[in-house]
Amino acid sequence: MKLARIAALVLVPMLTLTAQASAAPQTITFKCKATALGQSAEFNLDQVIDATAPETVAPNGSVKVTADPAPDKMPAEASGYQVVEVKGLALRVPIPGNSKFQSASLEGGSGLNSTPTIGLEGNNVVLRVPGPIKGGADYELPTVTVVLQAGGTGQIVTKLGGTGFDNPGLTFVATIIAFGFRVDANAGGYPDPSPVLTTTTISG
Repeated sequence: MKLARIAALVLVPMLTLTAQASAAPQTITFKCKATALGQSAEFNLDQVIDATAPETVAPNGSVKVTADPAPDKMPAEASGYQVVEVKGLALRVPIPGNSKFQSASLEGGSGLNSTPTIGLEGNNVVLRVPGPIKGGADYELPTVTVVLQAGGTGQIVTKLGGTGFDNPGLTFVATIIAFGFRVDANAGGYPDPSPVLTTTTISG
């Protein structure tokens, strides 16, 4: 479906996150489905992530995971269609086993036309950017810091959320002008495959 493919083109730049880490950056592919005007289509979005966390931690110690997205630019058009705005972006990260959530915070960010939020929702840390981010605008997502408390033994393994279209880890809405009308394309996706972002071993 053409409108769904347009949604994919709109969101690719926004979903390319670059964060500092000790390991090499990873390209994560989200398998997505977009719905517009009662029709749907599947597509892939590639997301580059460089995550950081300590290699080891003492039992019951503190583990800090950070991600620092790079500045980017929202496209003004896609496939000849005007991009009005992108809104309602949410990215979910499950709390890993052998750990407890302590806190989450954001720093920086610009061009988002809203105040991003981050917090615990169920067993997920969720970054929400209400937007709207206008087509053609420069923007920068905030630096994300999540603090966990280690358990007594084992490993703390962080991964992105989402296991299928019925349990997406990423959701968003892209508004475009198609045939003179504003059209909202709702989309959701999950990492396929879902690689490990960081591993911290509990020792001592």
